[in-house]
Amino acid sequence: MRMPRADEAEVPSNKILGYLLDLGHSVGRFKARVFRGLGYDERNSNLLVEQLLEIARSEDYLNSTFSAHGQKYIIDGVLKTPSGRDAKVRTVWIIEGEASPRFVTAYPR
Repeated sequence: MRMPRADEAEVPSNKILGYLLDLGHSVGRFKARVFRGLGYDERNSNLLVEQLLEIARSEDYLNSTFSAHGQKYIIDGVLKTPSGRDAKVRTVWIIEGEASPRFVTAYPR
């Protein structure tokens, strides 16, 4: 089953540049090593955003749980990376009240 309103999903730019690709972020730096190793960086971060949105829009969610922040959805997919390799990732999205789905994080599977 698809995440509700998946076509409205959003990826905040600070989640990409300030987290997933930030080698200095206290938590994100570990993920940044992986995503940068796959060829993503500041010059092509829009490609990562587009591919994350495509996963949200086209793949079924695996699990949905309610948290204090809203309804959380786990969606797996594949990134077509700049390095030429396909990378399996798990993405996390949240819907707070009536808001559009918002990207929370991604990590390799």
